[in-house]
Amino acid sequence: MLLSDFDYSLPKEFIAQSPLTERDQSKLMMLDRGTRSVEHHQFFELPDLLDANSILVFNQSKVIPARLEFKIGDGSAEIFLVRQISEKIWECMVKPGKKFEEAAEITINNDLKAKILYVTEDGLRHIEFETADMRTYLQTHGSMPTPPYIHEKLKEPERYQTVYAKTDGSVAAPTAGLHFTEKTFADLSKKGIQTEFLTLHVGLGTFQGVKTDNIEAHTMHSEQFELDEKTAERLNRAKSEGKKIVAVGTTSIRVLESCSENGRLVPKSGETDIFIYPGYKWQFVDQIITNFHVPKSTLLMLVSAFADREFILEAYEEAKQNHYRFFSFGDAMLIK
Repeated sequence: MLLSDFDYSLPKEFIAQSPLTERDQSKLMMLDRGTRSVEHHQFFELPDLLDANSILVFNQSKVIPARLEFKIGDGSAEIFLVRQISEKIWECMVKPGKKFEEAAEITINNDLKAKILYVTEDGLRHIEFETADMRTYLQTHGSMPTPPYIHEKLKEPERYQTVYAKTDGSVAAPTAGLHFTEKTFADLSKKGIQTEFLTLHVGLGTFQGVKTDNIEAHTMHSEQFELDEKTAERLNRAKSEGKKIVAVGTTSIRVLESCSENGRLVPKSGETDIFIYPGYKWQFVDQIITNFHVPKSTLLMLVSAFADREFILEAYEEAKQNHYRFFSFGDAMLIK
C-alpha cells in the first residue's frame, strides 16, 4: 500500500492544543465495523456503551519529563531523551544539530556535563551524561515532551499523564488513556467490567513519520514492553470465556498482538517493532479505544488494519463535520 492512501486534510484549528477541563468530557465516536455505522457520544458514557462481558487493557507506562532546554553560549538548545541505551548513555533528538556534532562536549544548565558519542543516520545523538541517575535529574530540570504539533505550553504537566500511570519510561503519553478518570473506573467496576494493565514505553516512533512511499518498506523503531505471567493468564482465561478484549490505545494493541501465539498470550518482556497495517491478521484484540491520528502515520495505518481504511477515513471526515478535536489532547473513538 502507498503512504498517500493514509493521507487526509486537517486544518490546524482541529488540532487540540490543550486538554479539556474535565478528562471525560471529550467526545467519543463509536464505530461498528459490522454495520459500518457511526454514533456520537461523550466519553463518560463509555461504560454504558461496552458490553458487561468486556475486559479493558491499559498501558500503565508513565511519561518522564524528557525534554531539556538550556543555553549554549548565547543561543538556545534542546535535548530530547528518547531511549536509554546503557547506564549513562541515551539516544536523543537535539536542536540545533550543529551544536551537537560528534565528540562535542557540552554543559547543561551549568551543572551537567555531556559528550556526543555518535550521530546516527537519522540524525539522532548517542549522548553520555556524567550522571548515572538521569531520571532524577530530569524530574528537577526536564519538562514534559508534548508532540511538535502542540504549540501551547502545558500549564498542568500531570494532564499529559494518565490517572493510572505507574511505570516510568515513556517519552509520549498513551493518549487514549488520557480520557479516563477515577469515576470512569468506578463506573466500569459497577458494571462488572474487568480491567488489566501492561506496560509499553512509548518511544521515538510516535514522533517520526513514515518516509517510504511503499509503507511495507517502513522500519518501525522498537519499544520496550512487559506483559507479566499473571496478567497473561487472566486475559487468556477471559478470552476463552468469550469476553471481548478491548485494547485502550495503540500501545496496548502492540503488546497484546506481539505476545499472541495461536490466539493465546505468552508472557514476555523485551522490545517490539511490530508494524500493523491493512492486511494484518488479528490474533487477540476484539475492540479498541483510540484517539484520532496524524495523517500518514503508523497509528492511522494500525486502526485502518482493524477497521476498513475507507471506513476510518470516512469517519474522520464525519468527525471534522462534527467539530471533533484531533490528536493527543483530542477526542476518542471506540471501534467495535
